[in-house]
Amino acid sequence: MKKIVYMGTPHYAKEILQTLIDDEAIEIPLVISQPDKKAGRKGELKSPEVKVLAQAHHLSILQPEKLSDEGVYEAIVAAKPDFIVVAAFGQLLPKSILEIAPCINLHASLLPHYRGASPVQQSLLNSDEFTGITAMLMEEGLDSGPILGYRYFKIPETMLLPELMNRLSDDACLLTTEIIHNFENIEPLKQNRAIATHCKKIKKADGLVDFSLASDFYDKYRAFEGWPGIFLDNGMKIKEVALVETDSQNNMGEILVLKEESIVIGCKKGALEIGILQPASKKAVNAKAYCVGRGLKVGNSLL
Repeated sequence: MKKIVYMGTPHYAKEILQTLIDDEAIEIPLVISQPDKKAGRKGELKSPEVKVLAQAHHLSILQPEKLSDEGVYEAIVAAKPDFIVVAAFGQLLPKSILEIAPCINLHASLLPHYRGASPVQQSLLNSDEFTGITAMLMEEGLDSGPILGYRYFKIPETMLLPELMNRLSDDACLLTTEIIHNFENIEPLKQNRAIATHCKKIKKADGLVDFSLASDFYDKYRAFEGWPGIFLDNGMKIKEVALVETDSQNNMGEILVLKEESIVIGCKKGALEIGILQPASKKAVNAKAYCVGRGLKVGNSLL
C-alpha cells in the first residue's frame, strides 16, 4: 500500500482524488483543501468539491488558510506519506512540506508552457493545437520542477472550456496512478526554463470583447465559457457563439444575416454567428428575437 496525502480544491482535483480512492493499492490518510468560501447572492458558505468527496469517504481533512498554519506540517508528518499529490490546490508548498515526501503536481498544461493559475484558459485564448497534463516533481518555484510524465491530445476547434476541463481531468486521473505506481523507474526531466511561459489568474474584466477580430472574439468565448463569460462594454452578455469565417472585412458589429433564431455579426475582420444575447440586468433571449424586438435589420449595428 502506498500512502498519499492529497491536496486539491475544485472539480478537476476531485476527479483525481476519486481515482486514488478507487485504487486498492493506495491509502489516503489525509486530504487538504482550501477553506469553505461564500458563494451565491446569499453568501452562504460552500465547501470545495474535494472536501465533499473526502467527507463522503470518511477521509481525514484539513482546510488551512495557509499551509504554514499551526498543526498542518505535523499532521502531514503523522500521516507518514509515501507521496504528496497536489492538483489545483491554490497554494504554494513551503520547503518544510516539500521535504516530507516526494510532492507530485498534476498541472493542466504541457510544461514549461503556462506555468501559473489559468493554463487551460490560456491554451484556448492562444488557439493552441495541442494541450495536456504534466506530472511534475514539485520544488519551491512556481510549476518549475522536473517533469515526471505527460499526457497530451489535439484540441478540437469547437471545444469549450468545460469540455476541455473534463478531458484534462480524465487524462490527469490516468497519469496520476501511472506515475505513482512507476515512480521508482522514472528519470525526472529538467524543464527548459528558456521557453517557460506564465499565465495569471482570470478576472471578470477579462471577459470584455469587441468586434475587431472574429478569431479573438471566438477564442475568448471558448476560454471563458461558464465564467466570467463574454460581454460588450455596455454590459450585454453574449452566448452560443460560432466562428463563421476570419477573412472578410466589415463594419464592427454590423448585422450581416438574420437567421431563424441566431444572427451573423460582422467584425473588422471575420464574422460570427451569435445565438443568445442578454442585455445588462435583463433576461437572455435568442439573438434574432432581440433584433426583431428593437427593429434592427440587416445592415444595422448591434452596438
